[in-house]
Amino acid sequence: MKIAVIGSTHAGTAAVTNMAKLYPEADITVYERNDNVSFLSCGLALYVGGVVHDPQGLFYSSPEELQQLGITMKMQHDVHEINTENQTIEATNLVTGEKVYDAYDKLVMTTGSWPVTPPIEGIELDNVLLAKNFHQANTIIERAKDAENVTVVGAGYIGVELVEAFEKAGKNVTLIDGADRILNKYLDSEFTDIVEDDFEERGIKLAMNETVQRFEGENGRVRTVHTNNGSYDADLVIMCVGFRPNTDLLKGKVEMLGNGAIKVDEYMQTSDPSIYAAGDCCAVKYNPTGEHAYIPLATNAVRMGTLVARNLVEPTMKHVGTQGTSGLHIYDLNMASTGLTETSARLFDINVKSITIEDTHRPTFMPTAENVQLKVSYDPETRRILGAQVISKADVTQSINTLSVCIQSGMKIDELGFVDFFFQPHFNQPWNFINKAGLQAAQ
Repeated sequence: MKIAVIGSTHAGTAAVTNMAKLYPEADITVYERNDNVSFLSCGLALYVGGVVHDPQGLFYSSPEELQQLGITMKMQHDVHEINTENQTIEATNLVTGEKVYDAYDKLVMTTGSWPVTPPIEGIELDNVLLAKNFHQANTIIERAKDAENVTVVGAGYIGVELVEAFEKAGKNVTLIDGADRILNKYLDSEFTDIVEDDFEERGIKLAMNETVQRFEGENGRVRTVHTNNGSYDADLVIMCVGFRPNTDLLKGKVEMLGNGAIKVDEYMQTSDPSIYAAGDCCAVKYNPTGEHAYIPLATNAVRMGTLVARNLVEPTMKHVGTQGTSGLHIYDLNMASTGLTETSARLFDINVKSITIEDTHRPTFMPTAENVQLKVSYDPETRRILGAQVISKADVTQSINTLSVCIQSGMKIDELGFVDFFFQPHFNQPWNFINKAGLQAAQ
């Protein structure tokens, strides 16, 4: 069996590592544009902020390790044509310019995603940078040394993490987003208000409800960011406005969502039986809605890549779907979410009811007891749990992993009140705050 794999970050590395073990007789070839594999882009802001000192820790594999498994690694090779009828691919060696031709029995698309780059006037100016891969992270670190005013465009996870890193480095930081608040895809307003207040107390300028219209420069370098509502000095601009799936190679050849994300079934197979896909290039079942959704997360990617390997020869193990579970640590605050928020439920036109619990993470007789805010959303008709959010200075984010399991298993909110959780004063209360959400909903 001849297997061709295009791309090797989270999903690709997980796929080939498992395929090498499961199919030792297979001929596996990986095509990768970069000179590295498996970069943890979710650690990019930690690297930029100096929390991670050794960048090698941000890679969980290497071309050499994969070669030792018997995999042929075509590093710095750009695949530019896939013939799905003949099952052939054409690539270019980016170092030598040589054309490379190959055939496959099974093709695995793990091409990931790429930052969205809006057609903004002046975006080509020097020091307007993207934040995705290892080389971009190194460029940001180098350019930030001489920058006094830093503007981050996009208030998602990477954007707010970079804001924290730059503020801690003593920069004047402005955060711009077209939405009315930060992190609006992950948390409802009562949670993001807490983070925004913290940002403003630290001197970070928030420019919400503003759209960048043009970048103005001097001697080829950016100096000013102009929005529909103001202008901001900027020696360095980081674009973090979202990601799009890298799927142009298969456009019109397999089924996709409107944004280009490849649709896969529960065995990671595309509409072409010889092609499988995993990671940020594809869409999978989103359990709160039961429909395909594009949720580019490293956790989703490694699970999907592992399942590709197991299902490549025959359907073996189903993907159980995703809740889009994610977490974030910003300054002193720990936050996490899973499934639908009230905001996202409105976008899906889904009716939800929510319970909010405000408590301390452990008894007040302990030396410290931090406030916890938990919100659980559910279907008022079926009572099925659909989403949850938490924020606290204490690290109670594992509660969201628990609620992710509840959503995945179809648990009803009333059952949540009586789930068996341990009690120990160092860690929690006699009635866990998760239990309290279920109890309150049942009243």
